[in-house]
Amino acid sequence: MTGFLLRRLALALFVLVTISVITFVLSHVAVDPALGVAGDSATDEDIAAIRAQYGFDRPYLVQYAAYIGNVLSGDFGRSYLSGEPVIGLVAERVPATALLAFLSIVFALALSVPLGVLAALHPNSLLDRLALSLAVFGQAIPNFWAGLLLILVFGLNLGWLPISGSSSLAHFVLPSITLGTFAMPALMRLVRAGMIEVLDADYIRTARAMGLKERTVLWKYALRNAVLPVVSLTAVQFGFMLGGSIVVESIFAIQGIGYLAWQSMSRADMPVIQAIVLLVSMAYIVLTLAADLLNAALDPRLRRAS
Repeated sequence: MTGFLLRRLALALFVLVTISVITFVLSHVAVDPALGVAGDSATDEDIAAIRAQYGFDRPYLVQYAAYIGNVLSGDFGRSYLSGEPVIGLVAERVPATALLAFLSIVFALALSVPLGVLAALHPNSLLDRLALSLAVFGQAIPNFWAGLLLILVFGLNLGWLPISGSSSLAHFVLPSITLGTFAMPALMRLVRAGMIEVLDADYIRTARAMGLKERTVLWKYALRNAVLPVVSLTAVQFGFMLGGSIVVESIFAIQGIGYLAWQSMSRADMPVIQAIVLLVSMAYIVLTLAADLLNAALDPRLRRAS
């Protein structure tokens, strides 16, 4: 298990370094950072002075080394627009996005696992076709359209739920359904395919022949093995929700990192964008690493294969 963990940690570190390099290069290629600090009305002399002051005239390798050194010490720079420390701007937005992502993945799993199991127990039945149709519909519907439809029906017409803000759990119901609907189809199909494969295995037939209750066979033996790929996909989807909630947060006016990223991109506030990309990537890597370790704990064959 130690060797497995070390290999995964080395791979995670390599991916994180690669992402930091790509983000740094793109942020300097897409927008002149000196111009971002100086503003559009700055003269050439102002831009040159700022470039010298912030060290933007140094070689890229030297700038990257300084950037990584600052990041490792917890300094992600200051916003070009507000002048505030970037880490503070991002940190105050993380709780809203994390709560939205958590509730969304819970909603997706609460639908996908039971539907996937039921569809696998009755393949090619009406129930199976309805579940697959729901999955296709959930993946085909755009997030912005689903969000606006939920606002129109449950917020404006029925008045059951708030449609903007993030001051209470009620404010997260509609956004969580909107974001979770997109993750649900892939999870449901994976549960269905895994259960169909596992239910046809010899050890399941043996368990049934031994007289075990069907509920025990399904939930204790079949689902445990069918859920292994679902664990990995859940981690991937959760990471996607952390970084891909820009549209949903914008529609429902949730002050999360997705909305902050959209504001920063529209204003070319590159230090904030760099910090968000790096921190979300780090969270994504940690989640996938945790999923790998959990899968290895559930199935020792993965540890030996790695």
